[in-house]
Amino acid sequence: MGVTVGSGAFQSTKEEFLATRQSYLMDLIRRAGVNWSRKNSLWPMPFATACCGIELMATGASRYDIARFGAEVMRFTPRQCDLLICAGRVAIKNMPVLQRIYMQMCEPKWVISMGACASTGGVFDTYAVVQGIDQFMPVDVYVPGCPPRPETLIEGVMAIQRIIENEKVRDSKQRGRGMGLTVAPTVQIHVDREAGA
Repeated sequence: MGVTVGSGAFQSTKEEFLATRQSYLMDLIRRAGVNWSRKNSLWPMPFATACCGIELMATGASRYDIARFGAEVMRFTPRQCDLLICAGRVAIKNMPVLQRIYMQMCEPKWVISMGACASTGGVFDTYAVVQGIDQFMPVDVYVPGCPPRPETLIEGVMAIQRIIENEKVRDSKQRGRGMGLTVAPTVQIHVDREAGA
């Protein structure tokens, strides 16, 4: 017989109490430690084929500095990456290459579809261009625009970070077709400097 903890209908043995505390502590370590480190150390794999690639490069430059969000380590080998950024149109002939890159990435892995061409085919409504990469792989975040601004891509990376922080980290088979979140494009406000002077 163990020592009972609590009173009334909520009595439990000391062993059950310790087991509950241990599972709570392990869950706290997993969420606070492991998910925090995953969230702040994303390693993107760029797959840029068109004008969205220029905006992706601008996101890594000093003006926008994606390093503030822990995603500056652009790797060009899928075995070291956990975030695939597909920027630009994908031809039918390129799709097997993109699928192989996705399959070679480590779990857990996430996908950002950047731009109208990667998300829906964009203006290229032809047989040679894939009409959305989500037909062939799960997509977690859609970044709209033609091409999207670097601020919008940074918001997409932050959406991936929120997924990692709030959700339990699940591999791609458990997530199915991905989260399917869409980032709202940024609104630029123009300030007339001469009127204020």
